[in-house]
Amino acid sequence: MASQEIETLTAALSRLPGLGPRSARRAVLWLIKRRTTSLVQLLEALDAVREGLVECHTCGNVDTFDPCGICTDPRRDQRSLCVVEDISDLWALDRARLFTGRYHVLGGRLSALEGIRPEDLAIAALIERVAAGGFDEVVLAMNATLEGQTTAHYIAERLEGYPLRITQLAHGLPVGGELDYLDEGTLAQALRARRPMG
Repeated sequence: MASQEIETLTAALSRLPGLGPRSARRAVLWLIKRRTTSLVQLLEALDAVREGLVECHTCGNVDTFDPCGICTDPRRDQRSLCVVEDISDLWALDRARLFTGRYHVLGGRLSALEGIRPEDLAIAALIERVAAGGFDEVVLAMNATLEGQTTAHYIAERLEGYPLRITQLAHGLPVGGELDYLDEGTLAQALRARRPMG
């Protein structure tokens, strides 16, 4: 049997996304075997994040300074704003390096079942940013879920009176996707968004 400290560490790691009890136990054993190198580095990194991480008051990203590196980067397109549900969405889009503008993190999506209302999200802050001017386009990069699309439609309605283009990410067939493996919602969206060939 492992000590209480090891069990506590295993239980803490098992609560992380993608790690169950068995994976957490393997990670703990790996760290124990490398406690003078890897464990020390992990503890230092966790402590640095705990001490230095702040939320950007402009976009909602997390970084070690406020405003964040994305908001202060002069090379980014100042006229384009991409609205995402969560920080993980921002990181995924920015990692792909396909969008070079600014971001706005809502902190979730509208959901009647979960009781998440517009005032629970950073929608008012988004409207303020747009009202301040300077943007030509707002890209609504919501997830292709019912709640995500509801959120996108709500935001599009709120931004209707502003002189800018409101666009949305395309949804449909993934590259390499086979029709018989796709869900009905993806197929329906792909059919609705069909375009002429050539």
